[in-house]
Amino acid sequence: MARLSPVLQQATPVQVARGEGVYLYDTDGRRHLDFTAGIGVTSTGHCHPRVVAAAQEQVGTLIHGQYTTVMHQPLLKLTERLGEVLPAGIDRVFFLNSGSEAVEASVRLARHATGRQTIIAFDGGFHGRTMGAAALTTSGGKIRAGIGPMMGGVAFAPFPYAFRYGWTEEETVAFCLKELDRILVTAAPARDVAAFLIEPVLGEGGYVPTSPAFLRGLRERADAHGILLIADEVQTGYGRTGKFWGHQHADGVTPDILITAKGLASGFPLSAIAAPEAIMSKALPGSQGGTYGGNAVSCAAALATLDVIQDENLVANAGEQGLRLLEGLRKVAVEHPGIADVRGLGLMVGNEFLTPDGAPDAAAAAKAHAAAAERGLLLLTCGPFGNVVRMIPPLIVTAEQIDDGVALWSEAVRA
Repeated sequence: MARLSPVLQQATPVQVARGEGVYLYDTDGRRHLDFTAGIGVTSTGHCHPRVVAAAQEQVGTLIHGQYTTVMHQPLLKLTERLGEVLPAGIDRVFFLNSGSEAVEASVRLARHATGRQTIIAFDGGFHGRTMGAAALTTSGGKIRAGIGPMMGGVAFAPFPYAFRYGWTEEETVAFCLKELDRILVTAAPARDVAAFLIEPVLGEGGYVPTSPAFLRGLRERADAHGILLIADEVQTGYGRTGKFWGHQHADGVTPDILITAKGLASGFPLSAIAAPEAIMSKALPGSQGGTYGGNAVSCAAALATLDVIQDENLVANAGEQGLRLLEGLRKVAVEHPGIADVRGLGLMVGNEFLTPDGAPDAAAAAKAHAAAAERGLLLLTCGPFGNVVRMIPPLIVTAEQIDDGVALWSEAVRA
């Protein structure tokens, strides 16, 4: 009998029978409040009726039309619809299957478009597990361990994680930009740098929002040196942070290349990169393609996802309920000094656990995480040391469900 790889570790003990909205139901019929959303994938909740209907209809019409062989309507319609939500000037789209693939496609495009090789990523970033994406990832050693040598042409710069440094946000941004300027004349000369690659909120790295001032500093340096700015919006895009794209919290900043995945199709595998035509057209012939990219059923689900997000005002809801979640979790933290920081944007919130002497407390985070699962609240951990418990409810979450989640979290932390 074949079994799953022993390396796969399940974050919770739940075996799911079905999902509905914000809830998962296990094989025993028990209901669980799902604040993982498939790691931010089921943006419209589990099995939203409109997404289900769109996928069912498409399955009966065309399941797969390979998009460098034939063209199909769901792909063309989705491309047009994305024009309504993409930043101004970003008007060309290339579809893939996963976030990792999209990251690697963005690097390939940046190198082609600039004729340069070096990519500067930032400490704590997560960009995927495939070889190229892993070479850009420093959210945890498990992603890079045992597979070296890594892809060349990568340099890392400090990320403005003010809580970690123990400084104000302003001090941290100034330090990190100064260090970046130093790197641009030492380890990664500016004339060789194709792109900066950054998440608007660190994901696996600990749910740390990127300061708007830092994003503006990157934009300024990119413009000054002919460097492209790539926004990895795999987790922060599609309304997750309370704006449609996470980088939009930094006024005046538009990336040159935008990466999206996860919430794009409410659980169907689909990702994309988007860029202005002037950049996208510089990709070399044959460099963009793939067997399953832009799958017809995934595109139909993505169209329905856009409809639901817009018709149900889910971006605004993410912002409103995110503030409610943040406020509730901070009240819990006041009663439990082991939770040293609560932070986030929209429905993307992390609780960081430290020991009394200020060291990362992964054991306490793991206990709270497990205690929450026992009480029917499903969460995930993250951060380089595994000491951050993160909450990622779907965008449809209500105030009542937020309050239920906070109450269950409070019980779990007390336990």
